[in-house]
Amino acid sequence: MSEQALSHLKVLELCNFVCGPYCTKLLADLGAEVIKIEPPGVGDEARRRGPFLNDFPHPERSGLFLYLNTNKSGITLDIKTSKGRDILRELIKQTDILVEDNPPQVMKELGLTYQELKKINPRLVMTSITPFGQTGPYRDYKAHEMNLHHAGGEGYLLPTQSPDLTREPVKAGGLVGDCICGLSSAIATLAGAYNLNETGVGQYIDVSKQDVLMTMVLLEIAMYANMGIVRNRLERPLLMPIPMECQDGYIMISALTDREWQDLVKFMGNPSWASDEMFSHWLFRHTNGDKINPHIREFVKPYKKEELFQQLQEKTLAAAPVNTSEDLVHSAQMESRGFFAEVEHPEAGKLRQPTVPYKFSNTPSKVKRAAPLLGQHNESVYCGWLGYSKEELVKLKESGTI
Repeated sequence: MSEQALSHLKVLELCNFVCGPYCTKLLADLGAEVIKIEPPGVGDEARRRGPFLNDFPHPERSGLFLYLNTNKSGITLDIKTSKGRDILRELIKQTDILVEDNPPQVMKELGLTYQELKKINPRLVMTSITPFGQTGPYRDYKAHEMNLHHAGGEGYLLPTQSPDLTREPVKAGGLVGDCICGLSSAIATLAGAYNLNETGVGQYIDVSKQDVLMTMVLLEIAMYANMGIVRNRLERPLLMPIPMECQDGYIMISALTDREWQDLVKFMGNPSWASDEMFSHWLFRHTNGDKINPHIREFVKPYKKEELFQQLQEKTLAAAPVNTSEDLVHSAQMESRGFFAEVEHPEAGKLRQPTVPYKFSNTPSKVKRAAPLLGQHNESVYCGWLGYSKEELVKLKESGTI
């Protein structure tokens, strides 16, 4: 099998919880050698977050941690100690990329800014991920994923098509905001790595999570910046797609073009209400979506969502079921693409986990290893990378450095 696309890159991860670890997971899945650095004894915060396998809280059984850290090696290191920082600098000398998500002031106080680190490795690409970036009056402010989802502007547009503007804004489900920020950070880091390959010179990448999430609502921001219009969730398109309830769940149907609309009307048996003049043009349908949607809802109720999905697709209509996690795990489509893979973890056992959403013809992605146990690769990294003896390793552990 060919080497993976990023197998030539060495990456250090000095990150916690979701965003930074997701960034480096994407690099690791593409073949980069990622060394995850965790604080001795406690490890990454994600280790203490559920869901836990079999509802048994354990730092090696967090589903969140196990997913975010596949394909990585893991070491422990206390960078708050002088010796710990010395060791980190030794590692950085042999590293192409450092991804970190610490507060700017913390990195400055520890002497670990890019200006300091590039002195020991001019080729270093360093990506810093913070809530509001390295500049501006908010640079030292703290924020979690929920805070930033609203700071970026998307919460004001959700829930989409809510009939009650007095209802408080909400954020998108799960940890999608942190994952979007991790994805953007990975793209920026890859651009830095490409430039390094072309020029031999590293650079600093400053990622603001707020900035990333603002890119998700660029149309609304541009409307206000250029026309003074503040668009809320009621002023977004009212016509499909919105969830339509079937017998066993929901389906999303899109019929935005004239051709799609005519085919949908034909599929529904050419009901008389669809011939009304107010539905004759896409713009009219857009503004009268609240009058169309009740008819669509009534039509889909007797169907099962998969049955209706298949029939609509046969008519070349854009539609998809609103899948639950159960639907996806048992999906024939996911099975055919090999999206889930079995991963053997020394503590959690055999797990079925998502892999990657793309296929490479020459440099395929693969699951090389499960998420690391806390400090699992101390010996291979410290003795292998840095040439420490096992006796020195014991002393570092006894001193609390690792």
